[in-house]
Amino acid sequence: MNPRSQLQVVEVDPADDATIAAWHAVYAASARQELGPVAVPWQHEELRVMVQERGRRQALTAYAGLRDGEVVAAGLLTLPLLDNRHRAELDVHVHPALRRTGLGSQLLAHLEGRAREAGRTVMSAEASWPWTAGPQGAGRAGPEFARRHGYHLGISDVQRMLELPVAEDRLAALRDAAAPHHADYEVRAWVGPVPDDLVRGWVELEASIDTEAPVGGLDLEPRAADLAAYREDETLTARQGRTKINAVALTRAAEVVAYSDLATTVHEPERAYQWGTLVRRDHRGHRLGLALKLATLTLLQQGWPAVRQVMTYNAEVNTPMIAVNELMGYRPVARLGELQKRLGD
Repeated sequence: MNPRSQLQVVEVDPADDATIAAWHAVYAASARQELGPVAVPWQHEELRVMVQERGRRQALTAYAGLRDGEVVAAGLLTLPLLDNRHRAELDVHVHPALRRTGLGSQLLAHLEGRAREAGRTVMSAEASWPWTAGPQGAGRAGPEFARRHGYHLGISDVQRMLELPVAEDRLAALRDAAAPHHADYEVRAWVGPVPDDLVRGWVELEASIDTEAPVGGLDLEPRAADLAAYREDETLTARQGRTKINAVALTRAAEVVAYSDLATTVHEPERAYQWGTLVRRDHRGHRLGLALKLATLTLLQQGWPAVRQVMTYNAEVNTPMIAVNELMGYRPVARLGELQKRLGD
């Protein structure tokens, strides 16, 4: 293989399992090169299902960068369809052995071209780096590559890890301390899809998380509260081998005013992921976020004793949620930059 030859970028056929496997191998090697054991790449089967899925919410296309017929670079282009139709999400990975040979730049240019053709004017991307490199990731491959190509850091996130099991007496003490603050609310937790009597409130609240949580300089609009799209997402999650553990806080009128969800996966039986947690603005100050996280963590430890760690992300400036996580025992292990580029910048 000539490391300086021109990269051939091709769209990956969702039915081509061999190319998807090679694509994923490059993607995963790139992710682990940056973060080692705390890297959180999507697993092969999870990504294969994502590429094959054509739903209401987004159009996702994988691109393979080929050298002499071998996959050496992996790109992903995601186009929101229900909201944020000015944006395109780009993901670029190069096999670690072939970095700094221009492959990433060629693949990025191809993805940006496709996004322009789709009428998108704001490009977004993410880059991860070790915790010790600081909030700007100075000198690290991902953020430096992005800066060279005109991407600016919109907001810096911290990846945190909770080691399990958390002692039951510790969980009980946290629950008991929080309970008097939310006596007027019902906390309900369950495993699997959101029940029909809660799903409308869940979807409406979850739709606001991208703009209710800190967004820094990112050009974002709220997600569309689309019930059909949400049910599609649940089906996709199940096809990926993932199971969700959920909790909500309800007012006396049975209104959903807070939610939280965890996800497990059969492909990583030792790890779970804390996804969203949001309390509606007019119901904050009652320790509902803590109560819901404790409820889902309790179900996780009861039903999945093999899980030894939970991963989550918080914006560096989201001090209330960071305080909740630290109270539960989460510690920082890495950083994530959410990056943005406006066409014409």
